[in-house]
Amino acid sequence: MSDSDGKKTLGLRGGSRPGNVKQSFSHGRTKNVVVETKRKRVVVPKPGAAKGGSGAAPGGSGSRRPAGISDAEMERRLKALQAAKAREAEEAAQREAEEKARAEERERRRAEAEAKEREQREAEERAKAKAEEEERKKREAEVAKERAAAAAAAPAPDAPKTARPVPNKPAPSATPRKSDRERDQRPGRGKGQDDGRRSGKLTLGQATGGAGNRQRSMASMKRKQERARQKAMGNQVEREKIIRDVQLPETIVVSELANRMAERVGEVVKSLMNMGMMVTQNQTIDADTAELIIEEFGHKVVRVSDSDVEDVIKEVEDKDEDLKPRPPVITIMGHVDHGKTSILDAIRNARVVAGEAGGITQHIGAYQVKTESGTTLSFLDTPGHAAFTSMRSRGAQVTDIVVLVVAADDAVMPQTIEAINHAKAAEVPMIVAINKCDKPAADPNKVRTDLLQHEVIVEQMSGEVQDVEVSAHTGQGLDELLEAIALQAEILELKANPNRAAQGAVIEAQLDVGRGPVATVLVQTGTLRQGDIFVVGEQYGKVRALINDKGERVKEAGPSVPVEVLGLNGTPEAGDVLNVTETEAQAREIAAYREQAAKDKRAAAGAATTLEQLMQKAKEDENVSELPILVKADVQGSAEAIVQAMEKIGNEEVRVRVLHSGVGAITETDVGLAEASGAPIMGFNVRANASARNTANQKSVEIRYYSVIYDLVDDVKAAASGLLSAEIRENFIGYAQIKEVFKVTGVGKVAGCLVTEGVARRSAGVRLLRDNVVIHEGTLKTLKRFKDEVAEVQSGQECGMAFENYDDIRPNDVIEIFEREEVTRTLD
Repeated sequence: MSDSDGKKTLGLRGGSRPGNVKQSFSHGRTKNVVVETKRKRVVVPKPGAAKGGSGAAPGGSGSRRPAGISDAEMERRLKALQAAKAREAEEAAQREAEEKARAEERERRRAEAEAKEREQREAEERAKAKAEEEERKKREAEVAKERAAAAAAAPAPDAPKTARPVPNKPAPSATPRKSDRERDQRPGRGKGQDDGRRSGKLTLGQATGGAGNRQRSMASMKRKQERARQKAMGNQVEREKIIRDVQLPETIVVSELANRMAERVGEVVKSLMNMGMMVTQNQTIDADTAELIIEEFGHKVVRVSDSDVEDVIKEVEDKDEDLKPRPPVITIMGHVDHGKTSILDAIRNARVVAGEAGGITQHIGAYQVKTESGTTLSFLDTPGHAAFTSMRSRGAQVTDIVVLVVAADDAVMPQTIEAINHAKAAEVPMIVAINKCDKPAADPNKVRTDLLQHEVIVEQMSGEVQDVEVSAHTGQGLDELLEAIALQAEILELKANPNRAAQGAVIEAQLDVGRGPVATVLVQTGTLRQGDIFVVGEQYGKVRALINDKGERVKEAGPSVPVEVLGLNGTPEAGDVLNVTETEAQAREIAAYREQAAKDKRAAAGAATTLEQLMQKAKEDENVSELPILVKADVQGSAEAIVQAMEKIGNEEVRVRVLHSGVGAITETDVGLAEASGAPIMGFNVRANASARNTANQKSVEIRYYSVIYDLVDDVKAAASGLLSAEIRENFIGYAQIKEVFKVTGVGKVAGCLVTEGVARRSAGVRLLRDNVVIHEGTLKTLKRFKDEVAEVQSGQECGMAFENYDDIRPNDVIEIFEREEVTRTLD
């Protein structure tokens, strides 16, 4: 920089000291820079400034004036303040004038828009009136034309009159009508503007082949005019905020949350990011975070849970006027082989027991019987075997009356006691049927006496429980049994509402090869019809067919009617409740929720809460042998009974683990699972299909078939017993006393002994006792009598013994001789 470039140097104000600094750059270049060093200004106060009174500045008292400010400076500041106030007043007046001008401009634009709208409305009204006038003239012309045609046809029989012209014939007006039609066909002013604007564009009417363009609705036109008016007035139209009730589950996806609030997804994501959560629209957030977002956007939160999907099937109390009488449901219960099914066969005139494997009932059956008096009864026949506890419990829960069958030639047995407990737990009345009274060894009074021990007091013992002596073979007492059932049902006054959505209980479920999943359902309330959509447990479906106990197809089933239901998407669990829903979506949603809840429950039950518990469980299982098996049964109830029986087999050393249980035929999937786990497959009343049999033969997977549950349980128990370690028992066979100890070269110490009791054998085990304390336990290295090696020495004889790897023997020590044997253990 040069000094002659016309620019002022830095620091021209007083109190600064300028100086030059020379800067050096690369390639030998240099540059002079003016540097200014400022000095701090020191203000020296006037001698009279600190004193108050007459020496003050004109702007105010000396106490309010800042120190070191002169009168001239104070005066200059006051002038600057007054100038600033004047400038603010001018700016305020200017803003007010501009605002007034803008308001006038808006008013003028609004007036122009209203005038334009009024003109447009008047033009539309004129066009409408003109169109109506033309339409009226057209109708008058058509009427006149019809009149002329009628007048011309009237004088047709009179020949001279036909040539005369008709005075009111509207023929001359035909040409103007044609011109009017042509004028109507020409594009109008209002419509022509739209046609010009939309020329060259494909409209919906043209695409679908319709004539003319699609007209806007009146509401759309009003909204358009309102927007134009607001825009002309310069006002920004803000849409009114709509406050919504947002249903909030436990977790929700961000995009779904935005959809329920009717807000933009970007705004919701932005709000979450402001809260410190870096999420995308496809990520899930918890309910508390979503609640904060909903409140931030000004909406209301409605908390809902996943279980709310079941609210649509909540039970509703029926009105008394809607209730109608229904047949009673009777459950036949008792011990195995006491004749439950035989009594029911005698009542139904059927032979169900002939088709049961082993002559025992292993399924729960549902039948409907009509007596001679016209009364309809619904019967449930339950198994009596110990493994079918769950079946008997289900039968007692859905029943109205329990018929307890006890054999007169037998006594009260364990399953009889269990049936009594089930009936008491369900709080249902009981009727005792003493069966097999035709046998010579029958003693009904003994049965009545045995029932007193379980607080069942029959009428002959001055109690309230009805008892009937029956015989299924001869038919004795069956009529009295039916009368007792009818009397008990009349006392109960059983009623249900048939005109509502059906609800029932699944008695049994199976997987049929030709029909798919089939459930035996006892309808409790309402009427189940063909085509109804229902949910049952974790499954759902639509009723494709209803089949009664006689194998006939029916259209509907009312209360207390047992039917087989076809149309499920899977096999339900026995004991599940069937509910009819309005839509398939509701049924699918409820089934999905229940399935997920059951899966979570199983996962929670199988998971260890802490690492210590996991290690403890692994340590406990280390010494436990497991027998894995697969179970396939014909019905759900049998599979459940078999699994429960398997869980009871075992002890602290061995147990049975059911890897998988299900209903239906044995498939290749089952064989693959059995091969991977080394488990046999137990088929109960089912068989393997051809492909499964071939796969099992190739992979050496054992498949066993059973038709009686006794045999299955016994075989599994025997197989589990094989995993038990054998029990080692010791049998003492003799004692010998050491008389003298000899040292033999190459052998060591040899004890000269006298066999005092039993026999000493070379192969037996020995213990060395000193003062009745065991010193050593081992085997014999040698057993000699005189100089010969012998196998055994009898009592009272002398012999020489040497221990294997042990020499510390002394006179008067006692040698105990014993043998070990392995005893095979079994599971009780």
